Amino acid sequence: MNVKTIYNPELVDIRNAVIALKDVVTVTPLMPNYNYSNTFASNVLLKREDLQQVRSYKIRGAYNKMSSLTAEQLDKGIVCASAGNHAQGVAFACQKLKIQGTIFMPAPTPNQKIEQVRMFGGSYVTIELIGDTFDDAYNAAKSECDRLSKTFVHPFDDKKIIEGQATVGLEILEQSNEKIDYVFVPVGGGGLAAGLSSVFKIMSPDTKIIGVEPDGAPSMKMALEKNKTVRLETIEKFIDGAAVQQVGELTFDICKGNLSDMVTVAEGKVCQTILDLYNRDAIVVEPAGALTLAALDQYADEIKGKNVVCIISGSNNDITRTAEIKERALLHADLKHYFIIRFPQRAGALKEFVADILGPNDDITHFEYTKKSSREDAPAVVGIELKHQGDLEPLMARMKERNFFGDYLNNKPDLFQFLV
Repeated sequence: MNVKTIYNPELVDIRNAVIALKDVVTVTPLMPNYNYSNTFASNVLLKREDLQQVRSYKIRGAYNKMSSLTAEQLDKGIVCASAGNHAQGVAFACQKLKIQGTIFMPAPTPNQKIEQVRMFGGSYVTIELIGDTFDDAYNAAKSECDRLSKTFVHPFDDKKIIEGQATVGLEILEQSNEKIDYVFVPVGGGGLAAGLSSVFKIMSPDTKIIGVEPDGAPSMKMALEKNKTVRLETIEKFIDGAAVQQVGELTFDICKGNLSDMVTVAEGKVCQTILDLYNRDAIVVEPAGALTLAALDQYADEIKGKNVVCIISGSNNDITRTAEIKERALLHADLKHYFIIRFPQRAGALKEFVADILGPNDDITHFEYTKKSSREDAPAVVGIELKHQGDLEPLMARMKERNFFGDYLNNKPDLFQFLV
């Protein structure tokens, strides 16, 4: 009977990765955060991987993998598939190592991300926009590898990638003067969690490693529950840096033995954390970069008086997403609500709604209405922002009393997806 051999990164290989990355990777600061420390009565430290040259930790794994290739592999070139931080890390490594690389990205990838990849890679990178999804790009990249015998640089499920990401863990332990009680690490495919947790298992085994995923893409949580990797049929892609349909086989095996817990966080909660970090600390993060801080309230009692490290994984955020981030945060806080309002087709109906139905602090933020000449009333889609959660029920009661109420849309996802 064959017994599966589980790969675990060795400390010597991780230290070799440190050497390989010495002139490439920034030793990012481990910074105390006073706002979160005060909120949770603990010592919260942020590992600022958002301050890397490519604004995420992904450069560690990509460069470590690519710098390990043979002369023959280097000559043939490399291929990767990514619409985000991995692509930028690979592009940077291509230019630094003077390797020709082809990066496959889905056609709908925002132009800002494409330009970043082009900027980091320069003449050493060719960008191919293929299909509508990551899977389309991934399949095209694998096909190119098979056809031209090129090396595929996987975003997470590769030993050298995992060892490169593990250097984050070494840095944390070298930077901290006190015992670390908890580390919260974001999980997408699992490369960072696998590498970092391996370091702590060897050097600080009492530290609890908590993996954090988005609610809409719980691929590692599901794998741990099923005791095998599973492919999620659908995922919410908003937290794109951690929205993965299936974690890696290598990363799953390591995380299964190393993680103390695996939790998920609502996308709206992550959005509020992004806004809080910007408003309170002037820190700009991408959605995946806010995952770990957004999970702290689930451990509020456990972490009191403890030393807690949160990995801030990246800051590649597109400013055009700000409106959506604010919207999702308000929805999560139950402060933004959408209705179908039935307006009587008579003069003064809208004035009555504003004067008599809305509360003094309620604000209309969305309004779509078309007058129908052959009907007594016509529906409008109205978005209303509240100051307090408790204002919702009185508002709906006034709508029904005056016969304005048509429907409440927040709990109807099939309709609601067209508004947000």
